[in-house]
Amino acid sequence: MEDLDPSGLLAGFSLYTILLAILFGIVGFAAFRYGRKHSEPRPLILGIALMAYGYFVTNAWVSLAIGSVLTLALFFPR
Repeated sequence: MEDLDPSGLLAGFSLYTILLAILFGIVGFAAFRYGRKHSEPRPLILGIALMAYGYFVTNAWVSLAIGSVLTLALFFPR
């Protein structure tokens, strides 16, 4: 499952990592839209972070941990 693409574009990313990146990217997009609509910087920045980190993490467990922490940070007050 490691090499989904024969050209090597997805080398190092497992199917689970890609699915987690999509899931947390959707949550990040919703947080980004909320933050932009209500002019709140915290959900805006966390939304960008949730959408972006999936491009840099290749381990599914690390991806799950980072995404969970960033998502929980959306719901806890300052």
